[in-house]
Amino acid sequence: MTDTVVDTRRLLSKPQNLNDAYGPPSNFLEIDVSNPQTVGVGRARFTTYEVRLKTNLPIFKLKESCVRRRYSDFEWLKSELERESKVVVPPLPGKAFFRQLPFRGDEGIFDDSFIEERKQGLEQFINKVAGHPLAQNERCLHMFLQDEIIDKSYTPSKIRNA
Repeated sequence: MTDTVVDTRRLLSKPQNLNDAYGPPSNFLEIDVSNPQTVGVGRARFTTYEVRLKTNLPIFKLKESCVRRRYSDFEWLKSELERESKVVVPPLPGKAFFRQLPFRGDEGIFDDSFIEERKQGLEQFINKVAGHPLAQNERCLHMFLQDEIIDKSYTPSKIRNA
């Protein structure tokens, strides 16, 4: 049996100062989907969500923004990214066709538990998409996150650092 020597010396590291420990992270991108609001009546009824962005990434012109989006806006973003970029776009939370059937015992797609579940799915989707370096160069992502109204007749293009 051979004796193996294990090196237990610590790696030398520079001491961390307070700014390193508690200062802003070097690069961050936080997107929250919150505050769902259902508007309209009958077949024109839909739910919008607040999409709030905070970042220090230079590619985004606004470091903080807040817009309202509905599910179909997320669908639009997904299809634009699939068409215009090399990004593998994650799936959106399901369309919930059965929840849209009449004569249900609950509120269907307007039920609080469903809205909460969808909100979490949309937040996961937008964070995965926006965290992708190639997606960050797409004008459609910037419009979705930072423009009050999405110009769906825009000309697809790449964004350069703001």
